[in-house]
Parts: sequence; structure tokens; C-alpha cells
Amino acid sequence: MTWWTPQLNALLGGLVVAGGIFVMWDQAGLVWTLLVAVVATAFLLWRGRSIGAVWAWTSLGLGIESMTWPIVTMVRIRMEGIQPTEEQMGTILNAVLFGLFTSVFWVTFALGLFKRLRAQNAPPVLIREGKPAPPRGKKNRSRN
Repeated sequence: MTWWTPQLNALLGGLVVAGGIFVMWDQAGLVWTLLVAVVATAFLLWRGRSIGAVWAWTSLGLGIESMTWPIVTMVRIRMEGIQPTEEQMGTILNAVLFGLFTSVFWVTFALGLFKRLRAQNAPPVLIREGKPAPPRGKKNRSRN
């Protein structure tokens, strides 16, 4: 692995997060999407020490934006000030169902990656060889 591999993955992760914003939120313009891409890439360059860390943070970012998708959809429709139409209610239902499913998936995936990274970075456990320790809980009391 070369020194630039985590940086390349951080760039790709930033583009994935920005693509998620562009696909999920209808109102996200090109400028907003590019701004998210730059911020996400900068964050991933800062926090991503390895390829696994970059994609763990990217997955967490996708989960967070999936959680906010239904909220933004409901607020946007509510700001129009009128009672939602049937089409708008269908849009809200779609956002809630798919947003909930995708957010649970991505957050769970990210937490699994973080757990794997923690296990890889943990110091090795030394195993002493010798006679085994007596079982706990039972004390051998024999008095004569």
C-alpha cells in the first residue's frame, strides 16, 4: 500500500457522500453537492488514517444523510403552508420507509467497520502458558 491510497479513498468517499446527497434530496443543486463533496473529502482526509477508517466514516455519513432525508422532506412539504396532497403524502411515506431502511443499514455497516478497526488496532493479548487457574466461584474448603 502506498502513501496516497487512503487519500484516494477519501476523495472517492467524499464523492459517494455527495452522490448520496444528490440522489436522495431533490432540492440539492450542483453547488450544494460540490460543497458537500469538498467538506466530506476534507473530513475523510482528516479522520481517515486507513482505508477501512475512510469507508467506516463514509458509511456513517451515508447513514446520517439517510436519517435526515425524511425529516428534510417533511419540513420542505410543511413549509409550503398547505395541507399535503396525496402525491406529497406518498413522497413522505417513500422517504420515511426508504430513509429508515437505508439509515439502519448504513449505520449498522459503519459500526461493524468501526468495531473491526478497533479489534485490529487493539494490543495483542499475551497468553501465559502454565497450569490453569482454579475455577472462580467455588472455594475448596475442607477442614478436619
